[in-house]
Amino acid sequence: MFWVLLLLLAWAVAGTACTRLCLAAVRAAAVDAEDASAGRGHELTLYEAAFLSGGPARVADLTMVSMARQRRLLLAHTGWATVVDPRGRDEMEQSVIGAIGPEGQSRIEPVRSAAAGADAVRSLADGLVRAGLAVPDGTRTTVASGVRQVRGAALAVVALGATALLMPTATEMPRDLVAVWFALPLALTLSCLAIARVEVRPYSRWASPAGQRLLGTLTRRATAAGDDRTYLTSVAVRGIRAIGEPELRAAFAHRDQPWRE
Repeated sequence: MFWVLLLLLAWAVAGTACTRLCLAAVRAAAVDAEDASAGRGHELTLYEAAFLSGGPARVADLTMVSMARQRRLLLAHTGWATVVDPRGRDEMEQSVIGAIGPEGQSRIEPVRSAAAGADAVRSLADGLVRAGLAVPDGTRTTVASGVRQVRGAALAVVALGATALLMPTATEMPRDLVAVWFALPLALTLSCLAIARVEVRPYSRWASPAGQRLLGTLTRRATAAGDDRTYLTSVAVRGIRAIGEPELRAAFAHRDQPWRE
C-alpha cells in the first residue's frame, strides 16, 4: 500500500500549489478593481509609456535613442556608446551619461543595464504604481510564481504516479485503477492552469488595466500628431524593433554580442 502514501503526497503537492495560485489571483483581481478608475486626467510622458510597455530596460533604450537622434549620444553599429554632449537634460539622460562613465565611451549593454537600475527609473516606477498605472511587482511575481508552482506540481504528480505504477507491490489493486487515482490530482492541476490562462490577466506586462488604456490613448495622439514624437512613442511602446535608422538599429542589434578586440 506504499502507493497510497505517494497518492497522498501527490494530492498535497497539487492542492497546495493550486491554493496558492487561487489566492494570488484573488489578490490580483482586487488590485485590478482598485485600479479600474485610476489614471483619469493623467497624461503619460514618453518615459512612463516606455516603462509601462517594457519595464526599466525599455526606459533606458528610449533614453539612448532619443539622445542619439539629437546627436548628443553616438551609438555605433559596433555596439559602443559615446557621449557627445555630457549635459543630461533630465534624470534619465544623466543616468545614461553616468553609466557610460568618465571616459565618455562604453559598450551599450552595460550602459543599458546600469541605467535601467538607476534611482530615476525606480522613482518613475514607484510613481506609476502609486498612480495605479503600473502593476505592483509583488502582484506580478506572485501570480507568475503561482503558475510555475502549479506546473511543477503537475510534473510532480506525473512522477509520483509513474513511481507508484513501476514499483513492485503486493497490493491487489489493479494498476489501471492506481493510474486513475493519480489522474485526479493531475486533472486538478491541469484544470487550474487552464482556468488561469483564460481568467487571470497576463501579469508579465508592466501596465495595469488603467495604464494599458492610457498607452492606447498616447499611441493614438502621437499618430495624429505626425511628428518626431510619433517616432519616439513607437520606440517607447514597441521597443527597439521600431527603430527606423539602419545604423541605430545595428547598434542595438549588436549590443548583446561579446566584445571583440
